[in-house]
Amino acid sequence: MPRLIEYRDAIREALDEELARDPMVVVMGEEVAQYNGAYKVTKGMWEKWGDKRLVDTPISEAGFIGMGVGASMLGVRPVMELMFWSFYTVAWDQIVNNAAMVRYMSGGKINCPIVIRGPANGGTNVGATHSHTPENLLASFPGMKVVVPSNAYDAKGLMKTAIRDNDPVMFMESTVLYGEKWEVPDNSELPEGEYTIPLGLADVKREGTDITLIAHGRAVITCLQAAKVLEEEHGISAEVVDVRSIRPLDEDTILDSVRKTHRAIYVEEGKPFCGVGAQVAYMIQERIFDELDAPVLRVNSLDAPAIYSMPLEKLQLPYADVVVAKALSIC
Repeated sequence: MPRLIEYRDAIREALDEELARDPMVVVMGEEVAQYNGAYKVTKGMWEKWGDKRLVDTPISEAGFIGMGVGASMLGVRPVMELMFWSFYTVAWDQIVNNAAMVRYMSGGKINCPIVIRGPANGGTNVGATHSHTPENLLASFPGMKVVVPSNAYDAKGLMKTAIRDNDPVMFMESTVLYGEKWEVPDNSELPEGEYTIPLGLADVKREGTDITLIAHGRAVITCLQAAKVLEEEHGISAEVVDVRSIRPLDEDTILDSVRKTHRAIYVEEGKPFCGVGAQVAYMIQERIFDELDAPVLRVNSLDAPAIYSMPLEKLQLPYADVVVAKALSIC
């Protein structure tokens, strides 16, 4: 029987394995130790690793992110948990001016091997100030890497790679996915005793011939739902490409898929203005314009602050019916 584990448990396994592999790895954040983490991602880890490897921090993102950035410049590999990615704004200077720029500004002499992780999504009825999806903003800074896993298998493999990377990696998760289960192999089943997933390598989650649906994070699940409807109700074969990491971006896998299907839609929970999909759509039309049989379309959240009302917020976010309608409009 395949082993099914929750998204949060896959991240915990990655953290636990990296703490065991490298004594310089530490986990820091609000309530990550005795309380087991706001979303129980670090459940049981403090009892196993103690105060020096699982460090509770004050409620001051500017302070503890700055501490993590400084520690990483001295050889520590901190994994910093944000209770919501929305709180990155108070540590903007530490993340953007320091973490992202220090290797370049030091002429390559100083690395910043830090991972900043936590949920970046809407759909949980927590209001506009707790529902940001800033992956597009972070990816716009050279020196930064941005990872958005859509499932437990990818979350574990990408987290292990992110911790070992010498650049700052922004790891965007989803509270909606934390409790969902996927097949993740036990290390004893693997020839190498573990698995990692390279950053900058997209994954085709579903093969298709008529249209390419490109997405990251939870929007990949939306695309898979839409692809099923398109095939069963409309006879349209949709390919689903999960970019997995936005920076670096696997352009070749995206372009190869669009060359095959000649149509593309980018789906994301972020807002449309300056979104990730805008960059990908530009890249497609610049590189393979003559392969397109229709304009590249985008499906985003409605361009407004996250709505607090649960029924309205569900309509604000991308959902499968919208993706199906967009696909039908160009197929």
